[in-house]
Order: sequence, then structure tokens, then C-alpha cells
Amino acid sequence: MKSIKIIVAVAFMVLISSFAINQVGNSNSDSGYAIGDAATDFKLRNIDDSFVSLSDYPEAKGFIIIFTCNHCPYSVAYEDRIIALDQKYKSQGYPVIAINPNNPKAYPEDSFEKMKERAASKQFTFPYLFDEDQTIYPIYGATKTPHVYLLKKENNALKVKYIGAIDNNYKNALKADQKYVEDAVGALLSGKAVPVETTRAIGCSIKS
Repeated sequence: MKSIKIIVAVAFMVLISSFAINQVGNSNSDSGYAIGDAATDFKLRNIDDSFVSLSDYPEAKGFIIIFTCNHCPYSVAYEDRIIALDQKYKSQGYPVIAINPNNPKAYPEDSFEKMKERAASKQFTFPYLFDEDQTIYPIYGATKTPHVYLLKKENNALKVKYIGAIDNNYKNALKADQKYVEDAVGALLSGKAVPVETTRAIGCSIKS
């Protein structure tokens, strides 16, 4: 009888421990990435109807992942700056990968067909991917458009080095005196620590 009670007690403790571990795992997943985390790869449809993964860029040193969209005025205000980031850093190993995380049922302007039109109109120089099932942005923890995740390849992993805004003035690029993404990429290219690792992303909430 005593041995049965011990077995039951042990089984109960194992169950509680398993539940606790699952809760911790779910909590980390729900909150998204922090600085130093290893980011997941993905396979999302690009505006040319191909599928793009980060593994398609074996020569890249890292990536400037930007969750953005068509309709948000903040995203629109940053489009030229996003193109400039890609043009400046792609040849240095840090290409821009833009991802639209929005549900087009909430905003038809963010549909895949409208993405194609917007990219052609603005002559995007980078992939513009559609998170159609809305599975990638929650993993990363993106909440706004635009929302930046700067990744660096380290030991066969993509480590998160910066999270947040592009700069400190969405209204006027000329008045932005803190260029967070440029400073972060420049530091990585120089082998230095990123000076500002996190900032608050300013933009529209992602529409589910």
C-alpha cells in the first residue's frame, strides 16, 4: 500500500514538472525573441510568387528583417528608408527581408495582389514576403508595422542583435538623429557591440 502511494506521488510530481516546463516554453514563445536569441528560419511567398527562406542566402552575414505592410502610414513613411537600408547593406552582407504580417480581411490594402502593386510602384529592391498564415510574426514577437529584427549569423544560428524602430523620427528622415538600424549594422560590420539593442517600435498594430 505504501509503495502504491509513493508511485502515485512520484507520478504526480512528474506531471506537475511537465506542466511547469510547458508553461515556461509557452511563455517564451508568446513573448517573442529577446536579444541573443536564435531566430527561426521561414519559407514565405514573395511577390514574384517564389518562396523565400533565409537559408537561400548562404553568403549573407545576417539579415534586416522588417515586418511592414501597405496601408499603415508609418510603414509608408519608412518605405524609402527601407529601400535605402537594403541598397546600403545588401552588398555588405545584410540584406533587407520585408514581411507583411497583416490579415487582408482586416485591411484589403494588405492583400498579396496589392503587395505586388506596391512593390512595383515603389521599385522595392528586396523580397516582400506574405506571412499568409500569420505564423511567423508571433514567433518573432512583432507587434507593429514597421518592426525591425536585426539578425547576425553566429555558429550556424541567426542571433538577434537589435529589435525595434528604424530611427527616431518617422515623420521626417532628415530630422532623425538616432538611426538605430544603421548604427546597429555598422557596429556589427566593425566587430563592435550594438550601441542600442532595443527600442520601442512605432507604428500600426498588426492586424490578425
